[in-house]
Amino acid sequence: MESTPVESTAVAPAPESVAPGAAPSRSPLLARAAAELIGTALLVAVVVGSGIQATELTTDVGVQLLANSMATVFGLGILILLLGPVSGAHFNPVVTLAEWWTARRGGSGVTLREVAVYLPAQVVGAVAGAILADAMFGEPLVKWSTHDRSAGHLLLGEVVATAGLILLIFGLARVGRLQYAPVAVASYIGAAYWFTSSTSFANPAVTIGRTFTDTFAGIAPGSLVGFIGMQLVGGAVGLALVALVFPSGRERAE
Repeated sequence: MESTPVESTAVAPAPESVAPGAAPSRSPLLARAAAELIGTALLVAVVVGSGIQATELTTDVGVQLLANSMATVFGLGILILLLGPVSGAHFNPVVTLAEWWTARRGGSGVTLREVAVYLPAQVVGAVAGAILADAMFGEPLVKWSTHDRSAGHLLLGEVVATAGLILLIFGLARVGRLQYAPVAVASYIGAAYWFTSSTSFANPAVTIGRTFTDTFAGIAPGSLVGFIGMQLVGGAVGLALVALVFPSGRERAE
């Protein structure tokens, strides 16, 4: 959920100076792709698996959501801490695309080649994570979700959740506090489970993965386009808010 050119032989910058999601230059692209795939897979396994576990332990929907959100907070924080130094721990196409956009605007970020590698790795990882969670709990490995999430207020929730996530990540980068990303990003997602109507998917890859499971955390394939569309809109809104609240030198000059 988070530069120097990837192939550069320059010494990697200190962690606090690295842009959102940027990886040290010494990390091979294959290693970064593997980190994105594995990290996204484990994130979805946490989300889906904890949802299944919660529904097996209680019929109280509030308690189910509490268990699901707490597991996601802890799991996401650990994954960012572990894999951030390798790939930047994006686990999210919106974060990857936002970083690529900032690079196009003269900032630091991933290249188009890296985007072309990161995005498929994230999607494949998300699908694999959902299948893994279903396998661990004896559910059908692939069963399309029947949880319709197409209502307008849920789509608005995705815009808000994603915009806030991008504002947080890139805002931390602008003020030089990315060392707090594992705690800050995990805490934000945990809070957004509760203050957004959509329970804060805020991630196209995770959304795709969650269509493969007809369990507590699933989303019907028919809701997919709307959710992903609003997540991309939220990403654009988030970048606009970053430019407004934390203007760079170039943006101040403009």
